[in-house]
Amino acid sequence: MDNALQQLKRLPDVLLPWYDEHRRVLPWREEVSPYRTWVSEIMLQQTRVAAVLPYFQRFMAAFPTVEALAAADTEQLMKLWEGLGYYSRARNLQKAAQIVAQRGSFPDTYEEVMALPGIGDYTAGAILSIAFGQAVPAVDGNVLRVVSRITGSEDNILDTKVRSRFRTLMAHIMPTDRPGEFNQALMDLGATVCLPSGEPLCADCPARQFCTAHLQNRQKELPVRISKTKRRTEEKTVFLLLRGGEAALRQRPETGLLAGLWEYPHVDGTLEEPEAAAQLLTWGVTPHQWVKRLRFHHIFTHIRWDMTGYVVEVNGGGPDDWLWCDKEDRARRAVPAAFEGLTRELPQG
Repeated sequence: MDNALQQLKRLPDVLLPWYDEHRRVLPWREEVSPYRTWVSEIMLQQTRVAAVLPYFQRFMAAFPTVEALAAADTEQLMKLWEGLGYYSRARNLQKAAQIVAQRGSFPDTYEEVMALPGIGDYTAGAILSIAFGQAVPAVDGNVLRVVSRITGSEDNILDTKVRSRFRTLMAHIMPTDRPGEFNQALMDLGATVCLPSGEPLCADCPARQFCTAHLQNRQKELPVRISKTKRRTEEKTVFLLLRGGEAALRQRPETGLLAGLWEYPHVDGTLEEPEAAAQLLTWGVTPHQWVKRLRFHHIFTHIRWDMTGYVVEVNGGGPDDWLWCDKEDRARRAVPAAFEGLTRELPQG
């Protein structure tokens, strides 16, 4: 650890000047507040910056303050989040906003920030360093990759003990005068130079003179990632049921995967057309035209859905928990990207 620490101590002096010249211009950086930093960091979890940008702008227009988010209509919130995925992030944002609004100000201690729903080590560090100027590390996948390569660490960065040790290392080297810029510089370095796949752009890296991976030509070997969790696959048959200009939707349970969002009726397993017709009759609807059959999939963190989709024109009302929505009504309801394969088949008229 001592040797790694000595290497990393050289990082602030080269990284901050590089950041001053190469920093990405992003809306949450140009106008900084605890609220804007927090929302941006939650959106950026598991999501690329380019994808987040339009969502952030729309979100801030709809909910410019933490009080506005706290009082937001949940259906509107979910619709604004539609397509970003990991919808529990949006629910936790609102829960935390309600806590912050009630207390009257955003908390500024590590313990209080960590106590808010949906906030972990990295997000707490980002908020405290960027919005409050506190020397708290923000260690995400980008930082783990940079630190692994600089120090030549062969430890598994998916191990929580390794992540904790890296966080301790970064806490020792945090510059007290520019902690927020340092954390953002690390994010930018990992996102634009020390790339996660393919060839990292070592010639553009300010740390190349003391980076072990670069000096030993081990960039492709590091960081080490060994996952203990295997993603399971689930087969589903999903129905886009059309009745006039309406489509059938039902709401998912308030807990669990994709909680509270709207979905097309579906069942587990892969149904051939005769079995699918029987399922529709069980639901109380009668098919009168089978428009299309298609296959699509969606990958969650630990689950892959392999889906057979049927677009069917039907008669009948179906179960009581179904909602038949026209185009205008559908536009107000959040249907997750998992069902995008069928959403694209909706009539556009």
